[in-house]
Amino acid sequence: MTQHQLQHGFIRIKTVIFLNLLANNWQITKHNTLPMITIKLTLDTRSKKNDGTFPIKLYASYKKDFIRIGTGYNAKQEHWSNTEYFNRKEPNFQIKNMKLRNILGEIEKQVFLIEQPNIQKIKETIHNILKGREQNQKTFLNYMDGFIDLKTNKGTANIYRTTRDKIAEFDSQATFETMTIDWLKRFEAWLEHKGCRTNYRSIQLRNIRAVFNYAIDNEWTTLYPFRRFKIKTQETAKRSLSIEQLRTLRDYPVQPYQEKYRDIFMLMFYLIGINSADLFTLPPLQGEYITYHRAKTGKLYKIKVEPEARDIINRYQGKKFMLDVGDEYKNYKDFTHWMNVGLKKIGQMERIGKGGKKIIQPLFPSLSAYWARHTWATIAASLDIPKETIAAALGHSSNTVTDIYIRFDNRKIDEANRKVIDYVNNLRNTQNI
Repeated sequence: MTQHQLQHGFIRIKTVIFLNLLANNWQITKHNTLPMITIKLTLDTRSKKNDGTFPIKLYASYKKDFIRIGTGYNAKQEHWSNTEYFNRKEPNFQIKNMKLRNILGEIEKQVFLIEQPNIQKIKETIHNILKGREQNQKTFLNYMDGFIDLKTNKGTANIYRTTRDKIAEFDSQATFETMTIDWLKRFEAWLEHKGCRTNYRSIQLRNIRAVFNYAIDNEWTTLYPFRRFKIKTQETAKRSLSIEQLRTLRDYPVQPYQEKYRDIFMLMFYLIGINSADLFTLPPLQGEYITYHRAKTGKLYKIKVEPEARDIINRYQGKKFMLDVGDEYKNYKDFTHWMNVGLKKIGQMERIGKGGKKIIQPLFPSLSAYWARHTWATIAASLDIPKETIAAALGHSSNTVTDIYIRFDNRKIDEANRKVIDYVNNLRNTQNI
């Protein structure tokens, strides 16, 4: 045997010994994990969710056995790459991929240490790792859920839930650490891409900021990305009628189905812009005042029912409620919706041909029930009614001594409302309020 043959044989022996040692201690996988164990991320297209996504699962196989375990992440099929990670179509894909790699790396590391592995041991190891990560890494949405639970006002809670849904769609795994200035910019851009207007986007961002402030107050985080992030707003369009427009609306020969909508709008105006949530849930009228806690703020409210308002109340008097709207509709929001639709269509109507299409030239194409509140405030200001009185009449409040005094002097609010109504009726009241 030549020296070359001896050397070659020695190398072969060393290789066999090394492979035998490797086979006894390690297992070969696609990801350089243990021999005969395969661990990878897969998109489970067998179970589609309501939002069109599929769960991302860990696939682990050992010999002829395999398991699939959910990671808590989901993806649309077109957002998932053949390389087992999110592609560029997925919002915030880089951060999500980083988190998935961390999960996969931690699991591979622990699975390598299993002695005499079997599929059950692998399953238990993976479950324990995922459970531990879930306990130690609460997402922003976890904290936001607790924040929302503290909101006693249903309407306010729903506004925050809308923001929650947007975040869940954009980045459900976001944390205080990942929600940087760059995250806020990308979230804002994503909302804009979905057609959300400036002020809608500002509401969502202010809601996020409120949760950050709450978390800082409770010492859950010290991070605050809003220090150098400006929330953009846009001046809203005019939402009030001029005195001439209000008179036109009051006296306009509306179509029969619009009459009630127009009357209720005027009633809201006569009651200082009362909100529909409060108006349609009032009990039958007793005495000359209506008293209630405003649904939006919980503030106690007291308004004198002037003759103009009483006439409308008598016209649409309810049984269980002050107005029949509460008796006829299970949800007042349905009436408010159709009322807003009807108000926008008040105007000259022309029918083309016998039984043909109606052509409407609306007087106020953007009119809605909410305009009553703005209209009252605008007319009151034009009459030089003091700002403090207007604020108190609308239920606004602050901590100034003047506001505290006004709050207890309901007479000033009564006089202000009477002065506004008299002006609408062309009866200028020169009394100082």
